[in-house]
Amino acid sequence: MKELSTLVDDVYETVTSITGGQKIPDEFLDELGDKIKQTIKTWATPQNRNKFTLRMSNIGRPARQLYYSKQQTREITHSPETQIKFLYGHLLEDILIFFVKLSGHEVTDEQKEVTVNGIKGHMDCKIDGEVIDIKTASNFGFKKFKNKTLRDDDPFGYLSQLAGYEGAEGTTNGGFLAMNKESGELALLQPEELDKPNIKSLISRLVEVLVNFNEPPEKCYKPVAAGVKGNMKLPFGCVYCSHKIECNKDTNDGKGLRMFKYAKGIEYLTSVVTLPKVEEVTPSVGTTPK
Repeated sequence: MKELSTLVDDVYETVTSITGGQKIPDEFLDELGDKIKQTIKTWATPQNRNKFTLRMSNIGRPARQLYYSKQQTREITHSPETQIKFLYGHLLEDILIFFVKLSGHEVTDEQKEVTVNGIKGHMDCKIDGEVIDIKTASNFGFKKFKNKTLRDDDPFGYLSQLAGYEGAEGTTNGGFLAMNKESGELALLQPEELDKPNIKSLISRLVEVLVNFNEPPEKCYKPVAAGVKGNMKLPFGCVYCSHKIECNKDTNDGKGLRMFKYAKGIEYLTSVVTLPKVEEVTPSVGTTPK
């Protein structure tokens, strides 16, 4: 049986062998084809995003974000560009697990449903007996896995998600197999146990917030400097939150967020001291940036 510690090197070696002429067994290709078909069908199925449910996939999100998710009555929409990014992220995960299997590592419990204190979720899989969450990330996000700094900046709650799956399965040495979507580089991160929250305590705190709070909890992150001209903007952890407009109604002296369209994308300013020399666009509630 292979060791989890050699996973990345084994996948690289497998890819080199395949591109060098090694034949891929038909059963692996057939399985991948079936998974890709199902992934596309699931992606194309309309989801009820208006009904909030506390799940493993969101228990690591900030309490304020979850509060707004529970309170929302409007529809959350995503741009076509964002929908495409969602799809190829899922497809890359399918392909990565395909390579893991080809490399000789044991993959079990794919998409197994698990429960902790009534909170449900579907873990990606176990590799060599340990819970592994598959992540595809931008170059910026990938560095957190490669450099083992996820514990310092985890706005999407990945560590809590992993802790939930491990808590349900009774394992402690799992981690993340991450792929850099820009370069194809892989990294395996197995966090220290102290970096993961006590999942049962976390669930209890979140349930209390969601049931008993009539006002939103404190803001998740503080604004950061936008250049050197005195302007302040939303930090990265807030940019992709669908509640950022409502959450920041008090910014810019009560006028709310101001959005400016740069070549690199939209910048959300909480305080404008110097007017940017780019187009200002109108905020749209319930959408995510391209």
